Amino acid sequence: MTLKTIIIDDERLARKELFKLLSDFPEIEVIDEAADAFEGKEKIESLKPDLIFLDIKMPQKTGFELLSELEHTPHVIFTTAFDKYAIQAFEVNALFYLLKPIETERLATAVARVKLEAQKEASLEKNTGNYYLTEKDQVFVKDGERCWFVKLSEIRVFESAGNYSKVFFGKNTPLILKSLNYLEERIDPKLFFRINRKYMINLKMITKIEPNFNGGYIIEMTDGFSSDISRRQAVKFKEMMSL
Repeated sequence: MTLKTIIIDDERLARKELFKLLSDFPEIEVIDEAADAFEGKEKIESLKPDLIFLDIKMPQKTGFELLSELEHTPHVIFTTAFDKYAIQAFEVNALFYLLKPIETERLATAVARVKLEAQKEASLEKNTGNYYLTEKDQVFVKDGERCWFVKLSEIRVFESAGNYSKVFFGKNTPLILKSLNYLEERIDPKLFFRINRKYMINLKMITKIEPNFNGGYIIEMTDGFSSDISRRQAVKFKEMMSL
């Protein structure tokens, strides 16, 4: 498997050094590079790489801000001068990152991990033919200065907030710049179901279902969250859950 790769870093020498290091990895095909987040976003959207090496601290926009604006996030390996304690402060889960100057051994470990994840995804796509994001997929969430990589299986609820959506996972409820309509089209309906105009829920976290007076249902989830399933959506929900 060959991973199409873009290097995004505002330091030309850093890009050049990383390009040189990656020449020893036949599974990595560097297809382009970018000197800032704006150029990086444009090239990611046009070239659709499998992997990006992304600097965190760049002028005007950080690497985290770039990720929060993408429609689809490729695999990411952060390259940064921050130490591991500063990285932890960003509250990013399942993060691949390399401290500058980059060590060949850590680079090899990061590439191997990304390659394994890419192989798993390719196998899943081949077996299911499914273009949806599934419970094994991770999404990048940024809210202010806080950032996370979150598996969809860990998210309980998406709540509509106009053109934004509130994401409920753990004790966190950040806002993302994605509408509920967009999320409904992108996420596997066997994992998340739109119960009404306001909420889309993780079906695997339902603990109780009761009929209500208007022909719909009331659901309760693992964290105590409860809401009505609209009468319109109740028909689809009944078919899906074989009630």
